[in-house]
Amino acid sequence: MRQGPGLSPMAATAAISLGNYSSLNRAQLTFEYLHTNSTTHEFLFGALAELVDNARDADATRIDIYTERREDLRGGFMLCFLDDGTGMDSNEAASVIQFGKSAKRSPESTQIGQYGNGLKSGSMRIGKDFILFTRKDNTMTCLLLSRTFHEEEGIDEVIVPLPTWNARSCEPVTDNMEKFAIETELIYKYSPFKSEREVMDQFNKIRGEKGTLVIIFNLKLMDNGEPELDVTSDPQDIQMAETPREGTKPERRSFRAYAAVLYIDPRMRIFINGHKVQTKRLSCCLYKPRMYKYTSNRFKTRAEQEVKKAEHMARIAEEKAREAESKARALELRLGGDLTRESRVTLRQVQNLAITMRQEADVKKRIKDAKQRALKEPKELNFIFGVNIEQRELDGMFIYNCSRLIKMYEKVGPQLEGGMACGGVVGVVDVPYLVLEPTHNKQDFADAKEYRHLLKAMGEHLAQYWKDVAIDVCLKWRTLPFQLSSVEKNYPDSWVCSMNPDPEQDRCEAAEQKQKVPLGTLKKDLKSHEEKQKQLTEKIRQQQEKLEALQKTTPIRSQADLKKLPLEVTTRPSREHTRTQRPRSPPLPDAIKNAPSRPPGSSPPPKSCSQLKKSSSDHPNSSSPKLASVLFKEEASTSRTHHHTVTAGKSNSTLKTLAKPGTSMKSLSGLQSPKSPRETPNPKAAKVPAVKKSASGRCSQASSTRKRALNIPEDGSEEEGEHKKERTKRGKFLAMKEEKDSSEVVVELTDSAGEEELLELKKAQKDKGLHVEVRVNKEWFTGRVTAVERGRHAIRWKVKFDYVPTDTTPRDRWVEKGSEDVRLMKPPSPEYQAPDTQQEEEVVVAEPSTSDCVRIEPDTTGPSSSQETVDLLVQILRNCLRYFLPPNFPISKNELSSMSSEGLLAFPLKEYFKQYEVGLQNLCNSYQTRADARAKACEENLRNSERKLKETEEKLQKLRTNIMALLQKVQEDIDINTDDELDAYIEDLIMKGD
Repeated sequence: MRQGPGLSPMAATAAISLGNYSSLNRAQLTFEYLHTNSTTHEFLFGALAELVDNARDADATRIDIYTERREDLRGGFMLCFLDDGTGMDSNEAASVIQFGKSAKRSPESTQIGQYGNGLKSGSMRIGKDFILFTRKDNTMTCLLLSRTFHEEEGIDEVIVPLPTWNARSCEPVTDNMEKFAIETELIYKYSPFKSEREVMDQFNKIRGEKGTLVIIFNLKLMDNGEPELDVTSDPQDIQMAETPREGTKPERRSFRAYAAVLYIDPRMRIFINGHKVQTKRLSCCLYKPRMYKYTSNRFKTRAEQEVKKAEHMARIAEEKAREAESKARALELRLGGDLTRESRVTLRQVQNLAITMRQEADVKKRIKDAKQRALKEPKELNFIFGVNIEQRELDGMFIYNCSRLIKMYEKVGPQLEGGMACGGVVGVVDVPYLVLEPTHNKQDFADAKEYRHLLKAMGEHLAQYWKDVAIDVCLKWRTLPFQLSSVEKNYPDSWVCSMNPDPEQDRCEAAEQKQKVPLGTLKKDLKSHEEKQKQLTEKIRQQQEKLEALQKTTPIRSQADLKKLPLEVTTRPSREHTRTQRPRSPPLPDAIKNAPSRPPGSSPPPKSCSQLKKSSSDHPNSSSPKLASVLFKEEASTSRTHHHTVTAGKSNSTLKTLAKPGTSMKSLSGLQSPKSPRETPNPKAAKVPAVKKSASGRCSQASSTRKRALNIPEDGSEEEGEHKKERTKRGKFLAMKEEKDSSEVVVELTDSAGEEELLELKKAQKDKGLHVEVRVNKEWFTGRVTAVERGRHAIRWKVKFDYVPTDTTPRDRWVEKGSEDVRLMKPPSPEYQAPDTQQEEEVVVAEPSTSDCVRIEPDTTGPSSSQETVDLLVQILRNCLRYFLPPNFPISKNELSSMSSEGLLAFPLKEYFKQYEVGLQNLCNSYQTRADARAKACEENLRNSERKLKETEEKLQKLRTNIMALLQKVQEDIDINTDDELDAYIEDLIMKGD
């Protein structure tokens, strides 16, 4: 084949070779390879970094990464990369669509791209289509690579429209207008830009006379239909969708954080959605950095490959040079003495070609020799270590290749053990291309063996760095000298010995100073023999008094024994009892003593013992000092008579009442105890209200007897004032003492305010687990009581809601028991009392009843009046109405508690039941609505699951069919008839392979 006058020797040789093999078959690239090639990028940010790498290799000083909303495209937006690099003309843009061809590939190259594959694989990993706009040398070129176009047109080959315009006149630059028209028509049809004006608008976004704009559209989606990139959560960032913040490195979740450390020596400004990325030079961001030089002969794999390649090229060049020289000599001999002009021109051309081939062979030989020498030379790397003070939990090695980040947060050496050693230390190393070769996706290294050797070497140097800087190693206490500037100063968490202003203690080697603590001694006060004897005598006397009190206590075993007790009450202390008794309660007013059983409407109702108890509990701290002084004077004027008390408690004389409906009280049993009423433990005293039931019929009579024993004049106003003071005393139970000599009974009220609170809180704990409804923002929500505590004014419940709109209402809330904003969702079991009535049982409501302090069923066998029965029924009705009281009823629970019998007769029962039914109906409707919504959601989920199951089964069946067809092509005599046989056959193949 004749060589043209303008053809280079290499081009001429290639043309000759192409002509020789023109009749042979050629490999073809189908459009499905576009997707296959993109699957190398497992890390999505690595695909985005490929386009940033291209801008850096094009000497760009700035790249803008931004998004444009386009709801008509898949994913809802376009991802754009705009740089001010060198750009491309039409010929350079055509090389973009050539897979594996790169002008950057050379052993001495410091550019990142080496394989000619990054733009195609990276863009196809992000989306299905991309369009490229570039300007250079007064030309504008557009390139469209679209999988959508190939799928809709049914084309198997990769076809790329590549029109070019003049940058000044916007006229087409082409010799074939028909081809140009087809290319632009495809761009208008399958790209987001539907006219020439829109295309020109994209070229105008390129600032200056050169630059490139890459737009990726029809983005890939996740299984839920959302794009893989999240551009809405943070307008200044591009984040990985559905990646939790906890437990994920920032560079794995945020592209802004990844781009900040993408290059070891960043020179290009990166903007994401108009906001500059604060790029980092990691070696300058670390505390106490230190560099170690590492030299090794182990990294030979890449160098050996380059030597083999250079030897092959040198050998081919030498063969071509010898062949050219042989042809030149043969032509010279054949021409001989032919001196025609044409012969001289031909000979000169052949000789020049031989000279050129020889020169090229010499160059290739020198390159081979240089690489062989470099193979024997050791490779030197620089390891830089430092502490990440800002985030100590983010540590590990950052490994770069040709200034591009390949691996990050690689644990090495002591960091693999998971201890405190080397915690927070970050290492940085930049590995040249000749030492380690990265994989195509630039997320790993090709030679795993040599990479492991690199990590081992970095681990050894990391341990040495930890020893050199001695960070947190000594763990010694240091005492700082006093300085005025150190007062109220906050020291850093990473404080080390070198920060100590004391020059003698500013290094870890210095010994720890021992703390000087003054020594103290124990000095005991020695008692004399007389003091010890006196103390022993006093203890013996106290024990004897307790023993006498225990022997004189008369047990009460039945109601008959209680009736035999004398009814006179006295406050005279015993002559034998020398301890000072606390003042007695004042006598009841005469108006109460002589009041009829059913008071008229104008006079105040008579008060029983239970009423006195309620009055005293309502005013726990209102006892008067004047009352105490008066009672002491009265006791001093009486005869000094010894008296004993029947007390209540677990170890004291316990009186238990066993009352059943329709039966009388069975018995009263008493246990003797040496303790006085004031020595009775509080929790045990809670059992005494049973005594009050048996003595209910005698309370008023005992009160009047006390009044006669004290001989107080019946002055109405004075006694009424004294009675009001009596109501302020806090009392819990009646204590009765029978004197052995005088047979007098003393009735007193014992202080037990702490007992009430303890017992009330103890019983309130039973409210846990109640199902209630709580009103929040004028809406009722169901929930369950999970905790109970006592507040300043009432018992508080912690309610955990079953369902609430979490954007406006918390999942749980504290509410006051018995308030209008809480109500029971359903009545409790019969043995469990309502919370609002249970609280009132702790402080007994003062209502006319057959019992003093405990609500019980009426004793039908004992003597009781019809009026008492009516009063008991009124109280029961009041409790029932309180229990089922609707939330918004005009009459509150407090008003209902104080309502008289006449008020209950006029109670609006019809409206009461109407509101209760409406509330119950609303509750049922809410339950039904929620149940319907849940059922609907479950049905929808079931339909979706069935649909996905059907699709999965179809895919599985299709996969089995393809596997069967593949097996039949490999092994024609295979006999498999069912899916089970196919699965068993594949499993057997896998087991044999293992």
